[in-house]
Amino acid sequence: MEAKAIARHVRVTPRKARRVVNLIRGKQATEAVTILKFAPQDAAVPVRKVLESAIANARVKAERAGVPFRENELKVVTTYVDEGVTLKRFRARAQGRAARINKRTSHITVIVADKEGAR
Repeated sequence: MEAKAIARHVRVTPRKARRVVNLIRGKQATEAVTILKFAPQDAAVPVRKVLESAIANARVKAERAGVPFRENELKVVTTYVDEGVTLKRFRARAQGRAARINKRTSHITVIVADKEGAR
């Protein structure tokens, strides 16, 4: 059984989110939630929410299939961060000039699976 969750247009830069995502790749789902809960990075909050959503999606999928759900057997199979749209803003600079500021967004994807659904 495999479940997936995606958060799109998250206001965190992909580079910072990838640092957090690399911490949990391949770990048990419950262990990964604990790691993210105590991670000092700000990007850990949206990543944890996506992971918890993937776990909830696995629970719903198991109930629909009539299969017993065991959260302890879930493993984070795949996680990745893609770049979303970039919001372009301008800031006033010296001598009447303007400098562009890029506010980057991310698409965070987490896939969890139990032992049978693991790749």
